[in-house]
Amino acid sequence: MIATIDPAPLAGTIPAIASKSQAHRMLICAALADRDTAIACPTLSADITATAACLRALGADISYENGVFSVKPIVSVPALPALDCGESGSTLRFLLPVVCALGAGATIIMHGRLPERPLSPLWEELGRHGAALSRPAPDIIAVGGSLSAGGYTIAADVSSQFISGLLFALPLLDGPSTLRLTGHLESAAYVTMTQRAMALFGAAVRMEDGVYAIPGGRPYASPGTAAVEGDWSNAAFWVAADRICGGTLTVTGLDPDSPQGDRAVTELAGRIAAGNAVIDCQDVPDLVPVLSVLAAVTPGLTRFVNAGRLRIKESDRLATTAGLLRALGGDVEELADGLVVRGRTRLAGGVADSANDHRIAMSAAVAAIACDGPVTIHGAQAVNKSYPAFWDDYARLGGRVTLEEDT
Repeated sequence: MIATIDPAPLAGTIPAIASKSQAHRMLICAALADRDTAIACPTLSADITATAACLRALGADISYENGVFSVKPIVSVPALPALDCGESGSTLRFLLPVVCALGAGATIIMHGRLPERPLSPLWEELGRHGAALSRPAPDIIAVGGSLSAGGYTIAADVSSQFISGLLFALPLLDGPSTLRLTGHLESAAYVTMTQRAMALFGAAVRMEDGVYAIPGGRPYASPGTAAVEGDWSNAAFWVAADRICGGTLTVTGLDPDSPQGDRAVTELAGRIAAGNAVIDCQDVPDLVPVLSVLAAVTPGLTRFVNAGRLRIKESDRLATTAGLLRALGGDVEELADGLVVRGRTRLAGGVADSANDHRIAMSAAVAAIACDGPVTIHGAQAVNKSYPAFWDDYARLGGRVTLEEDT
């Protein structure tokens, strides 16, 4: 799909969509619980749908109606389930350890760039504890064996999703386990989200001296009802747009005390607007594309550092963000683990490629607000991964966008 945007300011009020990060976590906990759960989740995305579908494949009964998931937990796992993760890294990394803990001989299917994204050292740690994993094809993982309780160790500086996946899985084992982290914990806020979701479902875990103590015996207990909070990660596009437009947008339904790390977008946008900022991206890598757009239309120099993990996202986001800014007339230098953006008041406009990355597509739309000419975005359908209604909401706020099929 191609989106063509004629520059125009945005204004109005927009409700935040449901946090897919929290929805993943609540759906998994509910599927592992002792009784049914109703989860209020007013909006969906391809990633949330992928997690729900995979949990159904494992034996959960999950339906969705009027903005609410009704989840009947897994009682027994069907023979040889096939789990299609789509392009969702969260779905894959959260559920691979769970499948191993359930002892499910399963096939996991991946799409897009997901087969290229790293699973080491999680893969090796699962193998050391009884899982039998193989790759019969680049986009397929075959899972066999069964995890045993004991002492687990994982590097904390590769992906917080590895830690969350193990935290979800280890309570399913017959005995207690420990999970030791080595190195600096990246995106710590997302592990906190996992702990809070597990605590809501009765499976609280504690950490002392870098080690989690995890009881076994499937302690998940449903609270009966739960609600997914608003998503700071996708609200970030409207926060940046509001800065560019001079304070004309309001996003509702966000918790300022949320454990979501991307709630830092408000503070970081303010620092960029003040000029000559250094943004440490270690805990907020997903904000880099849209904050880079804001930096590109703010006079001064902004450095984005500690962002090397962006090279293994849905696209190489350091390369695709730099490519986006250059395509629209911005001044950006790509470094090994960051970006240097020299801002100006306006961009020229031009043709951008989303690289099938939802955050690049939406960042291009935000950039269009401050362009002198039209912006054409190829791969505009990428927004479906996290925010299917993005183009409708953009138009509702006054954006002049035309969508057409890419022939």
